[in-house]
Amino acid sequence: MLARRTALVLLATALAPAAFAHPQGAMDPATQKVAAELMAFREAMKAAMVAKDVLKLRAMYTESFTHTHGSGKVDGRDTRVIALLTGEPVIEDAPMTETLVRLHGETALLSGRSPILNRAENKLYDFRWLQVYVRDDGAWKLAASQATRLGPSAG
Repeated sequence: MLARRTALVLLATALAPAAFAHPQGAMDPATQKVAAELMAFREAMKAAMVAKDVLKLRAMYTESFTHTHGSGKVDGRDTRVIALLTGEPVIEDAPMTETLVRLHGETALLSGRSPILNRAENKLYDFRWLQVYVRDDGAWKLAASQATRLGPSAG
């Protein structure tokens, strides 16, 4: 029962093996499958960022997507896509640790911790973040995200 509600991602693929630092037990098969799908989604997003594929990036977010920054500033989908295209430091392509996937029907929550560069200060800060994914016509889309700054990163 606990595994269904709060399952720790123990990624078995080579996409992000170091990202899952707190193994707490095996995931059920459904959550394991979704975890792999979300890691593939993040890799596809990184590829679209590198390719500067605006249409692909827009399609990966719901129309009503919002991101709440650690500062409290809120961005919509198009503002977020611009941030991705201009190379701003974002959680979408940051290295991840303490990653957790929780599955609730057609909604998946992916949370983690990442170092993000503050360009103004030229300093890395650790952020704890949450991404909300929804399955739309069989494909995952990013519906919302939020990041909380923790403090200067050790790395």
